[in-house]
Amino acid sequence: MTTRPSMLILSFSPIRSDPRVLKQVALFKDKYHVSTCAYGDAPNGVEDHYALPLDARGWSSDKLGLISRNYRRVYDGMTAVQLARTILPRNHFDIVFANDLNTLPLALELNPRLGVHSDLHEYAPREKESDRKWRLFVAPFMDWMCRVHLPQARSVSTVCQGIADEYARNFGVKVGVVTNAAPYLDAAVTATVAPVKVIYSGAGQRYRKIELIIEAMRDVGPEVQMDFVVMPNEPEYVAELREQARGIPNVKFLDPVPYEQLVAFLRDYDVAMCFLPNSTFNLQNALPNKFFEAVQARIGVITGPSPAMVNLVREFSLGVVTEDFTAASLRAVLAGLEADQVSEWKLAANAAAWPLSAESQAAVWEASVSTIAGT
Repeated sequence: MTTRPSMLILSFSPIRSDPRVLKQVALFKDKYHVSTCAYGDAPNGVEDHYALPLDARGWSSDKLGLISRNYRRVYDGMTAVQLARTILPRNHFDIVFANDLNTLPLALELNPRLGVHSDLHEYAPREKESDRKWRLFVAPFMDWMCRVHLPQARSVSTVCQGIADEYARNFGVKVGVVTNAAPYLDAAVTATVAPVKVIYSGAGQRYRKIELIIEAMRDVGPEVQMDFVVMPNEPEYVAELREQARGIPNVKFLDPVPYEQLVAFLRDYDVAMCFLPNSTFNLQNALPNKFFEAVQARIGVITGPSPAMVNLVREFSLGVVTEDFTAASLRAVLAGLEADQVSEWKLAANAAAWPLSAESQAAVWEASVSTIAGT
């Protein structure tokens, strides 16, 4: 019997609630001896798991190291790196699949026999560019990690073409694209009946400007119902959003839904809100999970003029794009929703479900790892 190559999927995230990393596990678990290292409990289907405590830091906090540009010291000081070094064996794995830039130096340090694949979930050197202190002190550290470590990876992938182009332009590496597509769901299109039901599902983070969506619902008639499922990433902000929604009769907040139940939950709606004001480079290039989850749920989408989403909306006729990122522009779209139009979007989502599925997109990961493995 041929021994399967061993693979470590490495992530400084709570793996059981990280959709992109769970897709990697699902893709490789039957072809490789897959181990994982991440926060929390093991995901289903892996052979071994190296658990990191939830309070381990996977980001830089050494102010003196950042100011003095002693970036090796900064990286070594991250507690997630320190703890991972104590539990992960070196010279043990054939392949390490490193998620996000902050795991890449560690992955290379583990010295896998065949090499490292680096999957970059955003453009790291501009991750928090709206914060002046971050731009001055942390961005150069991110740039250092890219310059020094990306060329050592056997292959690299990221979430959309715009971000791939930026990595290639600045660091001279070839970068494949694997979108945050959801797993294919064999499902039928549901009927659209009044009121048109719109859903916003996502992280409760202030930079996402969810308050604009609530403001847009003021003066929208009862023909449209808006529900919010917002994760409590920033509890004070989510509390502010709930308070803002008081007195708007066709807006309500619901409890968070487990990821594995989310697409089925979305099928009770007609349209998904994928409106992300583009205040940063990464938001300008946003192509989020929620977009693809809507497609698998066979519902329409409303987006702002974010180029990556606009391209897919227009290519597959999936929904409507607002004129700009203002509440007024979004209100005009919401107030104009009609059941017949929404039904057409649902049919278009059904036609796009396979080409925009995780199974279709993941071919890039599969090819990259096969090349590393020599199979």
